[in-house]
Parts: sequence; structure tokens; C-alpha cells
Amino acid sequence: MKKKRGLQTILSCVVMPVLAILVLVCFLSAVSNLTSGRQSEDMDKLEDVLRRAAVACYAAEGIYPPDLEYLQEHYGVQIDERRYVVDYVAIADNLMPDITILEK
Repeated sequence: MKKKRGLQTILSCVVMPVLAILVLVCFLSAVSNLTSGRQSEDMDKLEDVLRRAAVACYAAEGIYPPDLEYLQEHYGVQIDERRYVVDYVAIADNLMPDITILEK
């Protein structure tokens, strides 16, 4: 009977807290992976929006936008400047601009 109580004490004092910590670590790891995946997806969506707006401008006006501000003013593109830095390089009126997005 004493052996049974000793085993229960070991289980409750050592194994259960270790198990709880492992579950917590797995949960935090999963949340971290979801967050990083969402951030990457947000950057891809922003790049897609910028490219589509540039193509829409070319289709409507016959030239690609000269700068990022033009896209924001005339095509309603919104950029969260607290999260992203957008490098927009217009090469020529008839060539697709080089668009690079970096996370701050």
C-alpha cells in the first residue's frame, strides 16, 4: 500500500507538471507558427495588390505608375507603413516596376 502511495506521489509531483509544460510548449510553438505564416501571407497579398493596381493603371492609362504615391492616390492602395517598407522602382513607362516589400 505504501508503494502505491509513493508511486502516486511521484506521478503527481513530477510527471504531471512535466507533462503540463510539454503541452504548453507545443501550444506556444503552434501559435508562433500560425503567426509567422499569417505575416508571410499578408506580405504576399500586399505585393499582389500592388502589382494588380500597377497593371490596372497600365491598362487604363497606357503607362505604369511613376511612383508608389500615384498608386495610393489614384488606385486606393493602402499600405501599413508601420509594418512594411515598400521599395517601388519605376523602370520605364511601359515596363512593370520592380516592387519589393520588406517587413519592419
